[in-house]
Amino acid sequence: MMAVPSQVVHVDSPTEQRNPRTTDIDRLPTLGILGVINAEDRRVPEAVGDVLPEIAAAVDYAVEALRDGHRVHYVGAGTSGRLAVLDAAELVPTYNVPDDWFVAHHAGGAQALQKAVENAEDDAKGGAAELSAAVEPGDFVLGLTASGRTPYVLGALLAASRKGAHTGLISGNPRAMRPAGVDVLIAVDTGPEVIAGSTRMKAGTAQKTILTAFSTATMIKLGRTYSNLMVSMRATNAKLRGRTLRILSEATGATDQECADALAEADGDLKVALVHLLCGVDAHTAAAMLAANGGHVRDAVNACAACSA
Repeated sequence: MMAVPSQVVHVDSPTEQRNPRTTDIDRLPTLGILGVINAEDRRVPEAVGDVLPEIAAAVDYAVEALRDGHRVHYVGAGTSGRLAVLDAAELVPTYNVPDDWFVAHHAGGAQALQKAVENAEDDAKGGAAELSAAVEPGDFVLGLTASGRTPYVLGALLAASRKGAHTGLISGNPRAMRPAGVDVLIAVDTGPEVIAGSTRMKAGTAQKTILTAFSTATMIKLGRTYSNLMVSMRATNAKLRGRTLRILSEATGATDQECADALAEADGDLKVALVHLLCGVDAHTAAAMLAANGGHVRDAVNACAACSA
């Protein structure tokens, strides 16, 4: 039976320390309290900026996995797990990715999303068992933990590594040792929280910022955008159908009627309509060009220009 890290060496995280800048926060008026919180929150982007190379490495692992037909898994507990579930859920309607491309694993399961489940985050064997059953060789698994030592997450990452997956860890504790089985460590230092130990604050904000950047960059690299426009979204309501026409118009300069006609010819496929208008080819040829270029609109357009030259 595989050994899992049931115990970890305690290394005090910056998030658990008292913040010398907020010791008098309970004496302030409401606006003063909010000003102090806001001042601390402004430290987060700079801290995230310090770990961009590590985030880039994680993106490259994810892109490689998805291009090869594998999946990306998020693993977390508490706030970290809830943020992971949120990011995975939002990618489906935003970029029209398959439901199983991004899979979130939250300690304690679905019930823990709304109510804390006692001891779930301490269950290293539970994390290991869940990922052992879910992960395949070639997948990429990204764990999240403010403390850098959550047993459920570390157990899951070690098990995933032993199954042949690449792994990464977003940690809010740069003092913690690099866990076994982790290929890329993203240790972001947001310092002491406004309220000591309340890691749903700056640590959580940093995790949300990193996850959003990670998944967005992955989508861009996979051709789910054209320029800075979403071209793979699901137009499931009137608002999104209107956005589809607006995106097509902004990308091509075509009139509303021309865009509507192009979408109709493309059977509602925004990418096909986009290549059809940008390259001046029929929808069937546009679809074939996209297929030949891995669904990348930019690559399909460049290939069209090369053929015309």
